Amino acid sequence: MEYTTFGSTGMTVSKICLGCMSFGADWDDWTLGRDESRELIERAIDLGINFFDTANVYSYGESEEILGDVLADYDRDEMVVASKVYFPMREDDPNSGGLSRKTIEQELDNSLDRLGMETVDLYQTHRWDYDTPIETTMRALDDAVRRGKTRYVGASSMWAYQLAEAQYTADSLGLDRFVSMQNLYNLAYREEEREMMPYCAENDIATMPWSPMAAGFLTRPHEEFEATTRGEHEADVGRPYLEGGGPAVNERVQELAEEKGVKMAQIALAWQFHKDWVTTPIVGTSSVEHLEDAVEALDIDLSSSDVEYLEEPYEPVRVSGHE
Repeated sequence: MEYTTFGSTGMTVSKICLGCMSFGADWDDWTLGRDESRELIERAIDLGINFFDTANVYSYGESEEILGDVLADYDRDEMVVASKVYFPMREDDPNSGGLSRKTIEQELDNSLDRLGMETVDLYQTHRWDYDTPIETTMRALDDAVRRGKTRYVGASSMWAYQLAEAQYTADSLGLDRFVSMQNLYNLAYREEEREMMPYCAENDIATMPWSPMAAGFLTRPHEEFEATTRGEHEADVGRPYLEGGGPAVNERVQELAEEKGVKMAQIALAWQFHKDWVTTPIVGTSSVEHLEDAVEALDIDLSSSDVEYLEEPYEPVRVSGHE
């Protein structure tokens, strides 16, 4: 495993973050039960991964419970744990979602209870809340830091101007700023390169791209994308991977993988590792084998001409991931 500094925090994290969306058997067809989830987490730790990203909404709390149960068997100080808040947890409780002070405080407490931890390392806003003033949200998050319930606060999937507004608000009020951005970014979706990634690089904000393999689009020929349960899900939510130059990018990933004798998923991840503005991509998987493949991708060397070849067919597509 390789490690890197997490933005301006000074904290060291593995160059692969294990995404925990797949933990919890009752949430979706592609998620895992407790025993399978434990096997995956324990193998990740064996491989040197020390960074785990979950959210309260993943399996409606079960993901946090599973992660907390497994990490209780290890030295907590050696692990970096992140969770998120925004999406509603209970249909009949409108205050179980959003980024109001009430929601943030109660949902952070609930997350900590499920994780079995007094403090989470990184607490992130899962999306932008258009109904709550950003000052209210930033004050509540700052209070969470002051109370020792989270060490850092981060953000996910928003417009760059919104992140800039949040940082300005924090600075002007003397509050803790967002230290990280978790956004949709991969070879088939590079709209974040226009503003968000340069802004983060300029301001030493760590980046944690989610869906670095485009939920499977970059792991198999594009004709087979919707053949999997996860691919069918991504098609349903309308990701633009098949638009613009997506199919051509997919074909070049396949071609380069065959040339180097590796898997398409490994080429897609290796491209992430070669981007200076990527701190640690979030790898979500339901397979130990795929997790091991991801770690092996750290050793794949892409030349500048390889990177250029992979990127060349890309065409602008509509913005996705903010929903």
